Amino acid sequence: MVAERAYRPSSGWIPLVLMLGLVVGGPLLFAYAIRGIGAGGGGPMIALLVISILAFLGAGLSVFGFMAIAPNDSRVLLLFGEYKGSVRQSGFFWVNPFFTKRRLSLRIRNFETGSIHTPERKDAQGHVIQHKGHTSGRPSKVNDRDGNPIEISAVVVWRVVNTAEALFEVDDYEDFLAVQSESALRSLASRHPYDSEDHEVSLRGNTADVCEQLKHDIHERLDKAGLDIIEARISHLAYASEIAAAMLQRQQAQAVVAARTKIVEGAVGMVEMALEMLAQKQVITLDEERKAAMVSNLMVVLCSEQNTQPVINAGTLHN
Repeated sequence: MVAERAYRPSSGWIPLVLMLGLVVGGPLLFAYAIRGIGAGGGGPMIALLVISILAFLGAGLSVFGFMAIAPNDSRVLLLFGEYKGSVRQSGFFWVNPFFTKRRLSLRIRNFETGSIHTPERKDAQGHVIQHKGHTSGRPSKVNDRDGNPIEISAVVVWRVVNTAEALFEVDDYEDFLAVQSESALRSLASRHPYDSEDHEVSLRGNTADVCEQLKHDIHERLDKAGLDIIEARISHLAYASEIAAAMLQRQQAQAVVAARTKIVEGAVGMVEMALEMLAQKQVITLDEERKAAMVSNLMVVLCSEQNTQPVINAGTLHN
C-alpha cells in the first residue's frame, strides 16, 4: 500500500523572476557572443555563446515546473514513475520540471446510485475524443428481506482524503465508488423489510438508522481507496410496479384496522365511564340485562360509521 507523503514545494515567484531574466538576457547574451566571435573574440566568446544557449533552454525547461493550486485542490508528484509526494496547500509554486503533476480534487462531491459513468476516451495521439460524464441515477430493483421487489436508490456525499491511495490503490476511484456503493445498497435492502409492524428496523420506518448503516457499509468497502463517506441517504424508495397496487391495498387495510382498533378502545372506555358515573350518581339502577342492552347500544352509536337514528321511548321504563 502506498502511503501519502506531504511534499513542500518552493514558492514560484522567485523562479518566475529568474526565468524572465533568462528569457530576456539569453538572446541578448547570444547576440553579444555572436558579435564577439565575428570580431575574433575566440574561446571566451564561444563559451559565452554556449552559456547563452543553455540559459535560454533552461528558461524554456523551467516553465514546466510552475504550478498553481486552487483551494481544495492538490497535485500528486511523480518522477519517472516514482511517487515523490502530494501538495495540498493552495498557491503558486515551482517544482522539478521533470515531475509529472497529476491533479486531484479534494472538494466534496456527490452522486446518485444507478447512474451510468462514461470514461474518458483518447485516440492514439492522446487527444480526448470523449469526455468523462455520467447519466442521471435510476432506481435499482432489488428484493427486500421478505422477498418483495422494491425500487431503491441513494445519494452518496464523499471526498478524497488520501491522494496516494485514490490514485495508486484502485484503477478508477470514481468508478470504484459507484460500484461499491451500488453493491452496499443492494446488500442493505436485502437485510431489512420494506415495512414492519413489530417495531423492527425497516427501510421505510427507520430511515435515519438505515442511512447510517448504509454509510458505514460503504465506508468499509472504500477503506483502501482513500475516500471518505460524509453522508449516504436514500433518495427513492417504493414497491416495484408489479406489486405496488396490491401493497397499497394492504397498507390501506392495515390503516383501517389500526383506526378501528383505536375507535373500539375509545368506545369501551367511554361505555365504562358512563356506567360508573350512572352508578355513582344513582341516576338509575340497571340490572345485568339492561346494562348489556345499554352497552350494546352505546357501542353501536360510538363505533358506527353512519349517523345513528335515535328512538324515543315514550312508555314505561321497560316498555
